[in-house]
Amino acid sequence: MGEENRMKLNAGFLRAAAVTALATLAIPAAAQEGDYTPPRAEGYAELADLPDWTGTWHQDWERLFGVTVAPVVLTPEAQAVQDEFEARYAETGPPLEAEARCLPPGVPLIMSVGGMPIEVLYSPGRVTILTEAYGQARRIFTDGRDLPDDPEPFFNGNSVGHWEGDALVVETVGLHEMNGIARGIYVPHSDQMRVSERIYMPAEGELAVEITVTDPPVLAEPHVMHLFYKRQNEFPIREYVCENNRLVTGEDGANIDLGLDDEGDPFGPPVSEDEPGEGMGESTED
Repeated sequence: MGEENRMKLNAGFLRAAAVTALATLAIPAAAQEGDYTPPRAEGYAELADLPDWTGTWHQDWERLFGVTVAPVVLTPEAQAVQDEFEARYAETGPPLEAEARCLPPGVPLIMSVGGMPIEVLYSPGRVTILTEAYGQARRIFTDGRDLPDDPEPFFNGNSVGHWEGDALVVETVGLHEMNGIARGIYVPHSDQMRVSERIYMPAEGELAVEITVTDPPVLAEPHVMHLFYKRQNEFPIREYVCENNRLVTGEDGANIDLGLDDEGDPFGPPVSEDEPGEGMGESTED
């Protein structure tokens, strides 16, 4: 081996040794002694201490229609607006703009759309609630951060939570202007709307959500709702796609014409055989 090649080889060994030494210095002393656990691994290990909410949670139909819902008490100003909406919709029907545009109802109503299920996922510093309805994901941060002072409005809001024993306590602010306060209430909420939730398991295989909505300019008193779920893993969450519904909207997004008013409407009243016409009951005999 020539002198020049020997020098290049020695230089390569020196570089390799230097890289190894630097890497060793970067590893904490505890790791070198075999006791080091990466912070990320520790975070996931702590999740084992949380209550077991794995699986798919379906609304408890026995309680869905059996629980008395407290009436929504509005301020006088908000009640006047609600009365105007109700008078208008008594003639035109309820507004369907959001449904026609496939917009999610947002918090808090997203938790109880059509009896559709939810799923709860844990990760370090966050709890994620997936809803089958509208394919939504609620991100609840449990890493100790505060609620934002000037939150950007989202349908699912900005949520932080903490654990009180086996109960997850959630606070949500910064809600989209199209979010509803409660079903049947058409009064727009203010930027002071706040949703508080307490989620816990009252018994094995059961999940309860206590929801309290406050909005001083609109609500004369806090509005409280209770939701109940049962774990039913045999029916997993399914894909929910609403894009094809964004086809026709009326002036107010209401009374969408499905073209079923013409003669021959398959959903209309039956036509007597004694009264032939152009519809389903028309005789085809010569």
